[in-house]
Amino acid sequence: MGILWTIIIGFVAGVIAKFLMPGDNEPSGFILTTILGIVGAFVATYLGQALGWYGPQQGAGLIGAVVGAVIVLLVYGFVAGRRQRAI
Repeated sequence: MGILWTIIIGFVAGVIAKFLMPGDNEPSGFILTTILGIVGAFVATYLGQALGWYGPQQGAGLIGAVVGAVIVLLVYGFVAGRRQRAI
């Protein structure tokens, strides 16, 4: 149930992060934004557990997942922007 909950929170976090960071460098597709939000939720869960903020069976909450999704969107926008300039 923990992984399913992280995916659901990641979906919501991806949508919120997209609204917080609109722009041209971020992915504009709904599916890609959702996937990056889910990845952000997993990143937030992993970092939170590594730093001792969450226990072994706890996942990131909505705020942590949104922060993780924003970080993933920033990194994606940086990498995608760099790749487009190189071409």
